[in-house]
Amino acid sequence: MKSFVLLFSSFVFCQTTFSALPNILLILADDLGYGDVRCYNADSKVPTPNIDKLAAEGMRFTDAHSPATVCTPSRYSLMTGQTAFRVPNGGTIFTGAGGPSLIAKGRLTLPVMLKQQGYATAAVGKWHVGLTFRDAEGKPIHAGGLEAIRRIDFSRRIEGGPLDHGFDHFFGTACCPTTDWLYAFIDGDRIPTPPTSPLDRSTLPKHPYANDCRSGLIAPDFDMQEVDMQFLKKSRDFIAQHARTSPEQPFFLYHATQSVHLPSFAGKDFRGKTQAGPHGDFIAEFDHIVGELMRELNQHGLADNTLVILSSDNGPEVASIVHMRADHAHDGAKPWRGIKRDAWEGGHRVPFIVRWPGKVKAGTTSDQTLCLTDILATVAAIIGTELPHDAAEDSFNLLPALEGTATAPIRPYLLTQAFGGQRTLSIRRGQWKYIAHRGSGGNNYDKGELKPFSLPETDPEAPAQLYDLANDPGETTNLYSQKPEIVKELHALLEQSKTTGRSRP
Repeated sequence: MKSFVLLFSSFVFCQTTFSALPNILLILADDLGYGDVRCYNADSKVPTPNIDKLAAEGMRFTDAHSPATVCTPSRYSLMTGQTAFRVPNGGTIFTGAGGPSLIAKGRLTLPVMLKQQGYATAAVGKWHVGLTFRDAEGKPIHAGGLEAIRRIDFSRRIEGGPLDHGFDHFFGTACCPTTDWLYAFIDGDRIPTPPTSPLDRSTLPKHPYANDCRSGLIAPDFDMQEVDMQFLKKSRDFIAQHARTSPEQPFFLYHATQSVHLPSFAGKDFRGKTQAGPHGDFIAEFDHIVGELMRELNQHGLADNTLVILSSDNGPEVASIVHMRADHAHDGAKPWRGIKRDAWEGGHRVPFIVRWPGKVKAGTTSDQTLCLTDILATVAAIIGTELPHDAAEDSFNLLPALEGTATAPIRPYLLTQAFGGQRTLSIRRGQWKYIAHRGSGGNNYDKGELKPFSLPETDPEAPAQLYDLANDPGETTNLYSQKPEIVKELHALLEQSKTTGRSRP
């Protein structure tokens, strides 16, 4: 009888504890620009009703940033709360069988932390943080290119992927789903249907947004134009099954889309849906995905107890900016200078929306500066767990901002890295942004299709850049030579952050 009472008490305690914890749905778009979303840019030529509704029901942040201006380092930083330049190969962009994982064995990640607190964890979509494929002799491959894919022994377990870093379930791709050498789905830690033939690019759409598609090997069940719909189905299935089998257990679902990374292969139901061409249709498909995930939560009575976060891994891609501006008067980077890969704001200032009924006031806007690295510390505060000192070194708790109680900036400063990794770092404190190098740090504006968007250099002899974002949000006037004391302070702060290995106290 006593043991039954103890068992019953434990069950009640467990149910009470779980019921106090929100489900978490993290939706990460790929290359979605600040100006691509209607609630951030009234001049956007692509309607985004579902994202706009999410913002109307939650909080929209106007000063949110990806930690890097390209995908792999941003995704590493999101998972770990640590900026990627601090780790070996932290500027890498994996392709094919590229790896090993940037996430060191034993490092705390967002899903590991949540799993430790009793959450069910699932990842669907693009991983792109590195993993390990092996050849027939058991040797790790760790290389991009077609020949590396041909060497993979698909009967072997894939190491260093999501299941090794805190996720219970994974369905997705190793790298960019439709611009890679390997076009096949990973289910758990294996590829059940390996690639069998070269991709026939003649069967794919031909338009200005279709030029980023490698001639890799493709699996029979991999449809290049319906990848996101396959991801959506898997996430909806996870939500439905969890609601049916484990309704009292909180879950964390990380849904990382192919959209809107080039090539812009919108699914059949979205082609021609907008007046903004193939890339506009692709943005519309992403908006649809957001709406369907919310509908699934509502269908199972989960929406009111689910923290939903939506963001993007970096700014918009070159071809989408060039052709959308020219053909459709749509600017995915508006109102910022720069795009994906660049150190300027357009490379890393991203949409960031949080919906959490009863906790986050609906229809609110925040100008609090934040970074995707901050998600980990914020979630830790929400679930009531303390972060160890040797984890989440660049993550700050945004819960006061979400609750509307923050009266001062939460972050002392912001770190970002451009395409060149540790060679192209920036630091921002308040209105002042110091870019520790010349030029964009990413794209070449001296020639080609980006030359029309280059700006005259106002301090051509300066070895770095300093901008006053309060008075010059477009980063048009380099004040490096005019404000030497501010340059000195920010440079010293950047060096200190590199030396100490952290920005969080």
